[in-house]
Amino acid sequence: MEEMLKALPQLAKDKHKENKKFFAKLKKKPPKHLDVLMQELHEEEFERTDCLECANCCKTTGPLFTNADIERISKFLRMKPQQFIEKYLRVDEDNDHVLQSVPCTFLDDQNYCLIYEVRPKACREYPHTDRKNFHQITNLTLKNTSICPAAFRIVEEMKKRLPK
Repeated sequence: MEEMLKALPQLAKDKHKENKKFFAKLKKKPPKHLDVLMQELHEEEFERTDCLECANCCKTTGPLFTNADIERISKFLRMKPQQFIEKYLRVDEDNDHVLQSVPCTFLDDQNYCLIYEVRPKACREYPHTDRKNFHQITNLTLKNTSICPAAFRIVEEMKKRLPK
């Protein structure tokens, strides 16, 4: 897994142009069965992939925290929402609440999430490859191929299964 993580940014960079072109075409005319296919590819990949071996998403990026996330997590941590915000979050350039720093504060040294049961929605849905209306999040998916080995492999498989 370590070797894959080292190689991933370059692999994603090498495929970037090809993937961008593929996704542009996909956005213009998404196949009717795209969401079904993505669900299938996602499930197949995550039968083989153990996120605990990787946790690259938690180590290199931070999720967006919705108000509902903040309420739920602060309650879990027995803190007031404002205390949670002050201790762990900052407001980014898009005016969203994000972690003050990465790797994630809640990631332990065994790659376990200390707030897993109440983790942010963005973490629960990552890498978003099984999302409905997948064609609407291709820019996000393109970005995630350089972070998540599973997302990279899903996109590569998707290109094989969809007509050119």
